[in-house]
Amino acid sequence: MSKRLSPLAQHTLLIAIAFWISGCSATPPENLPTPIEGYNHTSAAINRFTVNGGGGPNIGPHQGGGKQNCCVSLPTKWRPGLKVVIEWEKDPDPYASRYWPERIFSDAWNKRAAEHETHYTHHRAVVELEPYGEFGSLDVHFFPCDVVKVATSNTIYGQPGYPHNEPLNMEEPKTCQNS
Repeated sequence: MSKRLSPLAQHTLLIAIAFWISGCSATPPENLPTPIEGYNHTSAAINRFTVNGGGGPNIGPHQGGGKQNCCVSLPTKWRPGLKVVIEWEKDPDPYASRYWPERIFSDAWNKRAAEHETHYTHHRAVVELEPYGEFGSLDVHFFPCDVVKVATSNTIYGQPGYPHNEPLNMEEPKTCQNS
C-alpha cells in the first residue's frame, strides 16, 4: 500500500526541487554593474561625462570623489584589450558668471549664459582598462590636455597603492602636446 503526499507536501517538494535544480545550474555573471566616480585634475568644469553610455556625475574644477552614479557594465574578470569609451563636456571658464553685471536669470543674463555655453567643448576618448582583480567602482580621472585615465581598484584615491594619486590641483601647461 503506497502513501500519497498531501497537495501541500507535493507543492513544497516541487518548490524544493526547482530551487535545487536552479542552484545547480546557476553560473556566475560575466558582467557586473559598476558605479562610476570622477576626479577632475583641471581648472575646467566637467559638466557631464559618460562611460560606455552610463552617466557619471558633474565635477567642479580640482574636485572629485564622493559622488557615484550608476553604472557601467564591466566583466568580472579582466582580459587584455578591454576598453571603455569616455565622453565628456567641459566648461573652460566655469566661474565666468560671477562677473556678469546682469541680474541673475534675467533675459540678459540668460542670453549671456547661452553665449557662454557655445564655448563648451566636447571630447571622446577610448581608454584601455588596466588589469584588475576585485574592484569597487570605475574611477575616471580627467587630467590637463584632455588626458583621461581610469582605475578599477578596490583602494580609493589618496591611499597607497591607488594607481592615479596625482594631485587634483595640477599645474596646467600653456600648450598641450596632443592639441
